[in-house]
Parts: sequence; C-alpha cells; structure tokens
Amino acid sequence: MTETVGGPTTEQEAGKPADTTGKSGRRTGKAAAGRTPAGLVVQRVFTTAGTHPYDEVEWERRDVVMTNWRDGSINFEQRGVEFPAHWSVNATNIVTSKYFRGAVGTAERESSLRQLIDRVVGAYHRAGVDGGYFASDADAEVFAHELTWMLLHQVFSFNSPVWFNVGTTSPQQVSACFILSVDDTMESILNWYREEGLIFKGGSGAGLNLSRIRSSKELLHSGGTASGPVSFMRGADASAGTIKSGGATRRAAKMVVLDVDHPDIEEFVETKAKEEAKVRVLRDAGFDMDLGGADITSVQYQNANNSVRVSDEFMRAVEENGDFGLRSRTTGEVIDTVDARKLFHGIADAAWNCADPGVQYDSTINDWHTCPESGRITASNPCSEYMHLDNSSCNLASLNLMKFLDENDRFDAETFAKSVELIITAMDISIQFADFPTEPIAETTRAYRQLGIGYANLGALLMATGHAYDSEGGRALAGSITSLMTGAAYKRSAELAGIVGPYEGYARNAEAHQRVIRKHASENDRIRTYPASSPIQKLATITWKQCQDIGETNGWRNAQASVLAPTGTIGLMMDCDTTGIEPDLALVKFKKLVGGGSMQIVNQTVRRALDNLGYQPEQAEAIVEYVAEHGHVVDAPGMKPEHYEVFDCAMGDRTIAPMGHVRMMAAAQPFLSGAISKTVNMPERATVEDVERIYLEGWRLGLKALAIYRDNCKVGQPLSAGKGDKKAAEVEAAPKVIVEQRPVRKRLPKKRPSETVSFTVGGAEGYLTAGSYPDDGLGEIFVKLGKQGSTLAGVMDAFSMSISVGLQYGIPLEFYVSKFSNLRFEPAGMTDDPDVRIATSVLDYLFRRLALDHLPYEKRVQLGIFSADERTAQVSESYGTDGDVDMDEIRSSVPAVTAKQDEPAGVDPAPAEVGSSTELLELRLGKAADAPLCMTCGTKMRPAGSCYLCEGCGSTSGCS
Repeated sequence: MTETVGGPTTEQEAGKPADTTGKSGRRTGKAAAGRTPAGLVVQRVFTTAGTHPYDEVEWERRDVVMTNWRDGSINFEQRGVEFPAHWSVNATNIVTSKYFRGAVGTAERESSLRQLIDRVVGAYHRAGVDGGYFASDADAEVFAHELTWMLLHQVFSFNSPVWFNVGTTSPQQVSACFILSVDDTMESILNWYREEGLIFKGGSGAGLNLSRIRSSKELLHSGGTASGPVSFMRGADASAGTIKSGGATRRAAKMVVLDVDHPDIEEFVETKAKEEAKVRVLRDAGFDMDLGGADITSVQYQNANNSVRVSDEFMRAVEENGDFGLRSRTTGEVIDTVDARKLFHGIADAAWNCADPGVQYDSTINDWHTCPESGRITASNPCSEYMHLDNSSCNLASLNLMKFLDENDRFDAETFAKSVELIITAMDISIQFADFPTEPIAETTRAYRQLGIGYANLGALLMATGHAYDSEGGRALAGSITSLMTGAAYKRSAELAGIVGPYEGYARNAEAHQRVIRKHASENDRIRTYPASSPIQKLATITWKQCQDIGETNGWRNAQASVLAPTGTIGLMMDCDTTGIEPDLALVKFKKLVGGGSMQIVNQTVRRALDNLGYQPEQAEAIVEYVAEHGHVVDAPGMKPEHYEVFDCAMGDRTIAPMGHVRMMAAAQPFLSGAISKTVNMPERATVEDVERIYLEGWRLGLKALAIYRDNCKVGQPLSAGKGDKKAAEVEAAPKVIVEQRPVRKRLPKKRPSETVSFTVGGAEGYLTAGSYPDDGLGEIFVKLGKQGSTLAGVMDAFSMSISVGLQYGIPLEFYVSKFSNLRFEPAGMTDDPDVRIATSVLDYLFRRLALDHLPYEKRVQLGIFSADERTAQVSESYGTDGDVDMDEIRSSVPAVTAKQDEPAGVDPAPAEVGSSTELLELRLGKAADAPLCMTCGTKMRPAGSCYLCEGCGSTSGCS
C-alpha cells in the first residue's frame, strides 16, 4: 500500500532522535535542518481512482430507537440516520447512540455515518500533511480514501475515544488505556486519587502498581506504623465508586497491582475474597447484594481488578516448594519469609472464591520490554493488555479478521499486511494532535508513542475455516496472523522513523529495542506450519527480516506496536461475531431486525465451516437446522464426530477446556508488544488446584498476564442463585423442611369436544384443531402445516405437543397469547380469516385465533384482540357509520407492513423474554450465565476479554 521515499539522516544513522517537535512535544510540521525530504507514497488497495468510497455502497435511512429491555422505557431515539445497507441494525444503533456528536434534535447533531467518518479521517489527513508524513498531496488523499473505505466496510475500527473526540471541539483524547504511578508520599497518594478521577470522568480506565508504598509492617519517619497500600486502596475504591466512569451508571475501570515480594501481599490477596464472604452473609440476611443493588455499596474493593506481580524467582520457589522473602519498601532487605507454595495456593484460593487476584508475570513482561533504560514496566491498564512505562497511555485500533477471507475462505495475508501498515500510520499520526488527561502522561506518550494495533473475530475466523479453537492448526493460524500483524506494524514504524524520526526515547534504548525485535522474529521461526497458516508465516518471516533491516538504520517510530484488546463496543461496530482473541460464545445468537423485533439465528460461520470441511449442501442444511433446534452439533445428521471440536464454544453443551484458552493465548503472546485481555472461564466444579495449574502453566508458556473466572463464584451479580450445587450447599448449611410444590397435569378425557379451523397466512395453508375439556377449557392443539414428513411439519407437531402439555399443566392460554402474538417471520401477510385480516407470522395468527375462540372478552381487551364484529361496534360507537372509514385497516390489530428478512436456514423467532445472545443461551442451557445486567438498557451482557459487553447498546463494564 505504501512505500517510502528518501533516506535516513546522518543523525538517525548515529542512533540519535531527530528534533521534530516544538516545546509542547508536538510536531512542528517543518523538516528538521539537514533532513532529506521524504514521505510515504501511498498505493491504492481497496479504492478506485476517480471514485469516492461513499459512491460504491448503497445507503439507506433508518430510525434508531433504543429501549430498556426490562421496563420498555426509551433510552435513546434518533430518526432518519443514514448508514450503508450492509450495516446491521445493532451496529447502526450503537454508532448512532454512542459516536454521533451534537445534541440530539439539533441541526448540529450528526445524522450520517459519512459525517462521522469524515470528521475523524479529516483530522488524520490534515495532521498527516502538517507532520510531513506523505510524499505529496495526492498520496495524502489516497491515504484518506483508503482509510475511509476500510472504516466504511468495517475492516477495522479505532478505539472509542477517537470516535468520541477527534474532530470535535472537545480535547482530542485518542487513548483508552492509561497507566499511572504512585510514590510513598501522601502528596503522591492524593494525586493518584485526583488523576484517577479525571480519567474515570472522561470514560476511560487506568491501572497502577502500589508496591512503592511502604507496608503496614514498616515504620514512618515520625516513628509510627505505616497504613500500607491496602488501606489506601479503600479510599481510591470509594472515589471510583462515586465518580463511576464517564459520568455513567457503570462502574469505573481500574487495575491495582502489588508485587509478590511486598510485605502486605497476603492482605492484598485476601481483600476481595473477604468482601465476597461479607456479601454472602448480607445476602442471606435479606440485603440487596446484586450488582447495582441498593446495599452493594457497603462492600469494598469492588471497583478494581486486582493482580499480583509474580517474578520468576517466586515461581521457581513455588515449583521447588521453597521459601520466599518479602522485602522492605524503603531498604529492600528481607523483613519476612513465607512458604512460596502456601502463598501461591492462597492466590489461587482467592481467585477461586471471587475471581481476584489475577497474575502478571513480571520477569516475562520486562524481558520483552523495548525501553528498559527508561524504567521498568510495573503495571497495566484495567484489562491487562497495555503494559509499558508509568504515566503513559496507548492508542488502540483493531482489525476485523473475517474481512480478509477471500472467495475460497483463504486468509489474504498480503492485503492484511498492507492494511496494518496504513492503520499503524494513522495511529501514529494521531499522537501529533492528541490531548491527554495529565501532563506526565502527555510527556511520556509523546516521547515513546506507544500504539496498540490488534484484531477481533479470531474465533469466527477459526471456525469458518474449519479449525478448532483448541487445536494445533488453530493455534498456528492465530500465531501466524499475530506475527504478521506485529511485524508489519513495526516495519512501518521503522519506515516512519526514516521520515519523521524515531521516538525520543529510542537512542538510549536502541540496543534493547533491537533485541526485542530479534526475539519476535525468532519466535516466528518456531511456528509449526500447517496448510492454512504456512503462507502467512512465510510472509511474516519476510516482513520481520525487512523490519530488522530498516530498523537498524532508522530506528523505530514507536516503542510498542500491538496488543490484543477486548474490542467490545468497536467489535459491535464492525459486526464481529467474536471479540478479541475469544472463541465464539455459542452457535445460536440473538439478532435484531430492521423495523423492530428479533430472531435467533445460527451463526453464519457454522455454514462456512461445514462447506470448508467438505459437507454437501444438503448435509449442511440439515446440520444447520439441527443446530437451530438443539444449539450444538452433537448427533447432528451426517455430522462426523471428529469435526465436533471445530464447533466448540465458550459456553454451551460443548465448551472449550480452560487450558485450551491458555494455549491459544500462548500462541499469540510472543508476537505482541503488550499482552492479551482475556479471562479464562472455569466451570463451577473446578478446584483451587485447577486454578493453581492454570496460573503455573501460564507462566511456563510465557504469558504476560492471566486471570480466571469460575462460574457462580461471585454473589454480587444477577446470577443463578438457588440453582444446582449452590442451592444444595445452602440447604445443607441451614437445614430446613422444604416443601416443593409442583404442578399437576390434568389430562383430557378419551372423548373431548374439538373444532378445526382451516387458514391461510401469506399463501401458506394449514389447519388448527383445538381440543377442550368438557367444562370448556382449552386442553390441546394440533397444527397441520406443510407436507407430512417435512421439517416444518415435524417442528409444528413438536410445537403443538409442547403447548398442549403446558395447557394441561395449568399454564393459562392468555400467557401463550401474550408471548406468541406479534412474532414476525415468514410466512406472513394477508389471511382468509375476517377476524384476523393480517398476521405477522403463522404463530401470530394461531394464537390470535385461539384467543378469539377460547378467551373471554375481558381478557382479550387487555391483550388488544377483538373480532371483526367487536371492532365494528367500537368504530360505530366512536365515529358513527360514515362510509369513508377504512374498516379493513381498522380491523387489523397488527402493522400492515412486515419487514421481509432475507435470512438463511436456521432462523427462528427469538423468544419474547430474550434480549441478548447470553439470555438466549441461558434459555437453551436451562441455567443462568455469570454476567451482569447492562445498567443502561437492562440486557444480559456477554464476556469480552476481561470485561463485559452489552450487545443491546454497546456499553462495557471496563475501559472502552
């Protein structure tokens, strides 16, 4: 896509940074004295000369109305917004509500995706020209068009702060990830509270290491005993809980780290586990301890993720069952000795109880540090993917991997590499004009220019190409893609260093930076080759060689280049099926429809995977229909058992083993500047020893950070309290006489009255037979629709039996009517029934007809269902009998227009009580998932890295 013109200066060859900034640290836009004019020559990859990217897509107007799933109140409304026709309803809703700027209802409010992209790309274009990045104005224009095309077609996305701030009158903050620092003084501690508050107020998150603060076992200069870092955590937690994040209802996002050799490490490890025990006691006493509940604020330390920094020395002591010394913060001498294995067990036990603390492998992190001469890496951002110097920030962007599959479902490595080069160029340009929440962060970021390019949709890519997530081939493909991404990013960074100079801190860190680049390249050579990954790995090998050659001459523009972030909100913006490095959540998902309503749909990747695995179209159709009904592939017709693993997911009937997640992280980690945001989910039956094995194996495999979550380990969430083993444990702890009342089935007599109604809906013919009890209560239904032996006829038979059994167990008919009327799916349209002239689906017609035949008028009034005669009477009473009243239209109790959906096999109407993929999965599994409710729209969130993401409105529980 781009190539450089001009060569390095003598100053660069000597390893010295060029003076390209003014007093503020911003690029002045003028070439430094003695510098050879240079710039990028940008070649077209996606765009066509003479045609603007906007002219290549079909646009349409949409209404965005977002409601709270629980109470139906409207959270957001903007009508007539303009988006490409290929964008989903969900992506439209999230971009409109979160990223459009200007007051709603005013002329200043953005109303088109064109305006949003132009606002952001325009700022990057201008800054790139002013900073001397391009060889000519024509190259700058091609850069802007290529960037526009990729954003328009959801190939990648910048992180949320870019969409919030760039091109507006607000401060141009472009980073979502921040690391702070705190020293062992009261002034520094109070400044920590202040800086954290400013970052939370802006909607971002921060992390820091408290290990400089002396322990509660050490003396103050005045002679008293120090409070210790845990006590100061209490104040910071209260501040975060008050400010929240971005002024919104969700909690603040923060990370607190403590070194394993800190004398207060045991107190730190136990903080959240003890609070979780408190939550259980208060819950059992009748207090509201759900996340967001009225009494949860009495629980401390809940606004942060906690992590322990473990060293190689400590981990070796754990392996050898040796002792480990805890060191004074002021003198560095050992003041206490602990059993390393016992402390490690305590860390695992606390994580087993409440999911905290996670671990960060300090020795590994600093072994891959490009700037050790400027200071150690001591902390991370809240999601653990950004790790670099204290008082720094990272600008993120993520690519949608599914966009790089060609027509044969092969990964287009060359186009991917060119895309990375252009995106990393844009990300570096953003630092030219970026603003920062504090001056120390501004100084460090401008001096080291940390970037974090990453990707989303890895899980979908692996499944679509027929690779199991937990397989050697899947890991080789993931590792090759990650290697190529970081190699291409650092190669472009080296090219930029030859044009606008290396980062300011490069000269003193040149040797270390080159060593880390060599380590990346060496790890690339160790990737096992498989047919799908071999071409990618070969291109990555070439790219790393070019990166080293150019970097040895020019240096690098950026101290770091890549991370794997959660990609929560921006993942929804790109219509990704999976976030970050995560596998698919489940095979059946929840989907919103144009015009309102929703459906459950089998993932598109399932069909692509079946095609790539060699199944015939008829076999694939049957398997997809089986998945739609059962939610998994086990025992699907014609399905080979050896292919089951390809369709394993994060949740459901076949789940990926915890160690499978760890191994996938290990496949990608050697090719990342930073780390990976991911939580390893473990089943409720997992033991503390299982957690120990996960943490120990993460260290052995070379990970930088790792966190686990055991199902149902936390009480302070709207979880499945009262189910399964948890309920049994409560009963055992407090023995009671429990009387379990169950419904009794009232069967119909051998001979019972019934009536049959023939009907047509949208041209589809069928028959409804309703059988009643002798006392005139509905007790069974039979529906004949489609040819005998067809899938549709079988489904309707099963559906009829299910409804009949429910009626005989006492479920009121009006309940079924309220749930199934107004469902929208084909066939739909005109009927031959004068009482129900238009139906939105067959089920809509059936239950309206049953209501008219078997429910009294008073109940039908509440449901809004009336016969033709009753509507005529109502109209006559209200308006008289004028002949200009359109009786047909008034008789219809449903909208006259149904949005036709062009959907593949495996599509069914979503249950009325479902509002997200997580809730749909809960319904299938028959148990609740460990995820909080979104505090904005009320839907059940889904895991995204180490955070949670709401599919309904795009909100996240962590940094965006």
